[in-house]
Amino acid sequence: MHTGGVIQSSVSTLSKLEPGQLIVFGGNQTTAVPADLAAAFVEGDRLIVVDDTGDLLHIPQNEWTTASTAVSNASSAFLAMGAVSDAAITDFFEQFAANLANDRIFQMVQRANEQDIAAANKRGRSTTRLELSSTMRTDMIDGLRLWRDVPSERDSVIETIDHQDWKLEQRTAGLGPVGFIFEGRPNVFADACGVLRGGNSVVFRIGSDALGTARAIVEHCLDPAIRSAGLPSGVVTLVDSSTHAAGWALFSDPRLALAVARGSGAAVAQLGAVARQAGTSVSLHGTGGGWIVTGEDCDQVRLEAVVAASLDRKVCNTVNTVCVLASIATAAVPRVLAGLERAAQHRGTEPKLHVTENVRPFIPGDWFRKASINRAEGMVSEPRVEFLDAADLGVEWEWEGSPEISLTIVDSVETAVDLFNAQSPRFVASLISDSATEQDQFWATVDAPFVGDGFTRWVDGQYALNRPELGLSNWQSGRLFGRGGVLSGNSVYTVRSRAFQRSDTLRR
Repeated sequence: MHTGGVIQSSVSTLSKLEPGQLIVFGGNQTTAVPADLAAAFVEGDRLIVVDDTGDLLHIPQNEWTTASTAVSNASSAFLAMGAVSDAAITDFFEQFAANLANDRIFQMVQRANEQDIAAANKRGRSTTRLELSSTMRTDMIDGLRLWRDVPSERDSVIETIDHQDWKLEQRTAGLGPVGFIFEGRPNVFADACGVLRGGNSVVFRIGSDALGTARAIVEHCLDPAIRSAGLPSGVVTLVDSSTHAAGWALFSDPRLALAVARGSGAAVAQLGAVARQAGTSVSLHGTGGGWIVTGEDCDQVRLEAVVAASLDRKVCNTVNTVCVLASIATAAVPRVLAGLERAAQHRGTEPKLHVTENVRPFIPGDWFRKASINRAEGMVSEPRVEFLDAADLGVEWEWEGSPEISLTIVDSVETAVDLFNAQSPRFVASLISDSATEQDQFWATVDAPFVGDGFTRWVDGQYALNRPELGLSNWQSGRLFGRGGVLSGNSVYTVRSRAFQRSDTLRR
């Protein structure tokens, strides 16, 4: 029945799908159910339609139940956190760090990680971020102890408004259960647990490649620390599933106060869309890749060092694109190539370079030979240099062992800024110039939350702010409201208002 522009409809439970069945999305578009989805879908399963894209996401009933139970536990734990002392939270961080530092305990985690790496290698998967190296272990321990030592800001008074017969205090408070999905980097545990410092709980899913490692950390290091410190059960909960469906189920739960996703750009964007449709605030950390621009007053020695230092490994803040001014290209391009080669030599590999056509005259002939490029699937014979269109400078290279960048020549810093603002993920930008005027103009016009004058790899919460991060936000989808580009555990909070009445006759 249609009444006054409102369609009255009955609601029923979806129990099956038919091949070719049309599903509405985006208000006025449809997509057809493929045959394999129709065959797999059974009563009790869930179907999420992503309004942004029309993607049909199938969530089997058991995956839905697994995620829902995890959120229920995290929700109950969050309510219990109000009565937990700051000292108990401090003790948790120390106990967790101590367990990771204990060689006997860590052997069990290391064994699980080695099994994960072997399985990933067998499937031709990248293991660059998966390996729980001694450096990563140390970083986890240091990160947890940073949280141990960070003063608590729970229930802090941030503003007092005095009235004649009463006063109002604005006080910080925990936000709620935080959903966190991240790729196979085991050290993210320390980042995720940072939200406990503000009185929050966290429920997370890790990529399937690192699930065995995650289970071992939870069993041998995390859960014992929770019990020892007397924190509520479920305050840190792992969604124990290797499927993407479990992640979709987690982010579609409206009980989450915040949904945080880290990983590849497309997957993170999809997860963000799922969470937004559920009414949950999101913080997405997917697309990355820094840009380096040379100014007129460019120190060539520093340029080479900066390129090399920005390519030690592939993470979001690795340099992806370099823009060299035409006026200094003869001197600057060889320095960029030298920095790229230094980074490759440090890793024992060959470099990979993508250039626009205007760079060709500045590239030595031997660069155009074929070389063994270290890819996730192994060593691949391919040209060291390939050409790309100027419209593709924003393509992010997800390299494995061989450092890989794009290089172009521009007429001015302003042109480079325009390219960055139009094509990049608007993440981290660096201008190599000794001119304060150039630097100030660059800062004023480049649309990035992270701007520097040297290597791009400084963009990291623990490295720059002494606070382990949940993630680094770019400005690809617009500037952020009331928060910087680093999302850290103690920046996850809300504000409560508390009134104190001094007169019994107070009324409006």
